Amino acid sequence: MGGRMSQALARIQPAQRAVRIVPQSLSQPQKAAIIVRLLLSEGSPIPVTALPEDMQADLTQEMGQLRLIDRNTLLSVVEEFLLELEGVGLAFPGGMEGALKAMDGHISDEAASRLRRAGAGPADPWERLSALPLDTLVHVLQDESVEVAAIVLSKLPVTKSAELLGKLPGPQARRVAYAVSQTGDVDPMTVRRIGQTLSHQLESAAPRAFAAGPGERVGAILNVSPSQTRNDVLAALDTEDAVFSAEVRKAIFTFAHIPERLAPADVPRIIRPLDPPTLLTALSAAPDTAEFIYANLSQRMAQTLRDGVAERGPPRDKDAEAAMNAVVEALRQMEAAGEITLRRPGDED
Repeated sequence: MGGRMSQALARIQPAQRAVRIVPQSLSQPQKAAIIVRLLLSEGSPIPVTALPEDMQADLTQEMGQLRLIDRNTLLSVVEEFLLELEGVGLAFPGGMEGALKAMDGHISDEAASRLRRAGAGPADPWERLSALPLDTLVHVLQDESVEVAAIVLSKLPVTKSAELLGKLPGPQARRVAYAVSQTGDVDPMTVRRIGQTLSHQLESAAPRAFAAGPGERVGAILNVSPSQTRNDVLAALDTEDAVFSAEVRKAIFTFAHIPERLAPADVPRIIRPLDPPTLLTALSAAPDTAEFIYANLSQRMAQTLRDGVAERGPPRDKDAEAAMNAVVEALRQMEAAGEITLRRPGDED
């Protein structure tokens, strides 16, 4: 920007100025309006939209009230601006939201959430909503009316709206998509109020101590527990709280679940990175899962594994548990890396 201003100054500056003419008196907002007008006339892009909306409105109003500015006044304003620009040693992001972005990863989520709840967010609530994770936005849409969900989809970036729509159940997604066609006459103030309400609701929610839900946490623990312990706990949960028990069962993924959770096309992909002795021990302990794996491999590879299992013989219970847990953990790591997809109970094929 300094280069642009220097070029503009060179064009408007007289060849010789023996006498300095005192420019007309201007306020700081008026000087800002002059600088912006000059830069726009020079074809320089200015991120005015990054300013709070009230500042954008004030700047535009100042530009609307100004008329003609004499050359000496323009020259004085530009020189003053360049002097201030050259004297800047360090620039801060501007505004609390900019500071939060700069500090992202350096302060805790709790501290950032507390600042946001205190009102330290962007002037436009839709900026804050656009930055939320997809899973959070899915809950927002599921809890709100179809009309509100349609406005949310209309205000978010197109790519994010598409992902969001894909995560909604089919009937709801169709209703929301149709409702978008009914939003043509919604006034901007209503849209802004909806954004503010949703933003305040989300920011006022107390921070969660655990990222995963209770069912997922218990399921993760039972995943690596001995099978007898797992069965005893699930039986007790079935008696105490059948709903919570069902939630836990959905989160559990053991070696025996591989046939129903792993896509057949992914079977060859999981074999290569697994430790061969560990895999053979796990296959020896679970014939049903072993048959699923054999059926989705080439005949040569399947026969090689069958031969290895036959040579290995029946494993000890302790070794079998350890091997099956190791294979399951490897599959979870592959899923986290995006290499495979594990179906959850109840997922449609």
